[in-house]
Amino acid sequence: MFEVRAEMVANVWKHVAHEGDRVAEGDVLAMLESMKMEIPVLADVAGRVTAMTAPEGTVVQEGDVVAVIDEAL
Repeated sequence: MFEVRAEMVANVWKHVAHEGDRVAEGDVLAMLESMKMEIPVLADVAGRVTAMTAPEGTVVQEGDVVAVIDEAL
């Protein structure tokens, strides 16, 4: 399991990937919004998304887990 973490304090604007989706390294998992800027959260590894842990509309802190990817699948 690989945890994808937020790089800054931001609002979770929308999920692009959803639980069960297969993603490649570099795919956009979610979009964050901070100070009118959109910040993509990218997959660091290829695999299947097993959890989107930060619901849309919530605020994440730097280092919070946004998604979990299972590399084995």
